Formats: sequence, structure tokens, C-alpha cells
Amino acid sequence: MSLESGKNMAGIGSIFLIIPVPFLSIVGIILVLLGMRTLSQAYNDESIWKNTLYAVIFGIIGIAASGLTLTSLFFGGVFVTPAIAYADATGIVGLIAGVIIFLVVAFIFYLLEAIYIRKAFETLADKSGVGLFRTGGLLLLIGAILTIVFVGLALIFIAWILILVAFFQIPTNQTPQQNQMPPPPPPTS
Repeated sequence: MSLESGKNMAGIGSIFLIIPVPFLSIVGIILVLLGMRTLSQAYNDESIWKNTLYAVIFGIIGIAASGLTLTSLFFGGVFVTPAIAYADATGIVGLIAGVIIFLVVAFIFYLLEAIYIRKAFETLADKSGVGLFRTGGLLLLIGAILTIVFVGLALIFIAWILILVAFFQIPTNQTPQQNQMPPPPPPTS
């Protein structure tokens, strides 16, 4: 795999991530993950891959935990007998508590996901010389924090557009920057 194929896979995956279709989003996540793995190998920096993988794992755990919380809310008695639940104050309190727990669980795991993907994009910005990765990663983190007030969703959308552009700006005509020591200074006479 080459730098060119890594940037193309991740770039195409980013396109799928900004299209709001669940199936395409899953394909996009897989392509970004594979592209970041290839870029990690091309730049000889495992942290790009590891941080991206951790971000995806936290995202999956967040979706599963949120889904379980939401499922227990629907099947835990609050919505089984809606007429009684809405008439009963306990049902309303249970509903509110369930929604709050759902939002907190989703927020925590989405924030962890954003922290790790930002780390991966910062390293990628350093290795590739494309500063848009740093900006996109920061917007993803700020967007994750602001999802509580729903403004964050717009920032996350903008961040992925910037990251998409950044992937296609990675120069492929130069050798990837390796973790090398700088050359020694010239001898003085």
C-alpha cells in the first residue's frame, strides 16, 4: 500500500461520512480506518493508526451503550403502558432520567472518540505538512463538546469537509517524513 492509496481511501471514506445515509457512513468509517492504517504505515508512525482505531472503538461502544440505554427506556416499562406512564409522575421521572442517561452516555463516548481522532489528525498534520488536519481535528473536538446544544453537529459536518479536503492535499511526490534524527551540524575548523 502506498501513500497515494491511503489518502484516496481515507478521502473517499470522508465523502461517505458527510452523506447522511447510514450504510454509506459505515462504508465511510471502514474506508477512513483502512486509509489511516495505510497512511500510518507510509509515515512510519503507529500512533496515527492506534488513535484512529481507539476513536472507532469508542464510537462503537458509544453507539452500543446508547442503544442499550434507549432500548431499556422503551422496553423498561415507560412506553409499555403509555397511558399509565404519562398519568403517573414516576413514569415521567423515569422517562426524563432515561433520556438524561442516554444523552450523558452518548456524550461521553462521542467526546472520547473526538479526542482520539483529533490526536490522529494532529500527528497526520505534522507528518504530511497539511495543517487542515489540525483544524479539522479541533473542530471535531469542539463539535463533540457542543453536541449538547446541537450546534456541534454543524461543526462536525464542517470538520469532515475540511478533513476531506486535507486528505486530497497530502503531497505524494515527496518521500514521507520518517522519524529521523536531524543531520549533524557541519564540523567547525
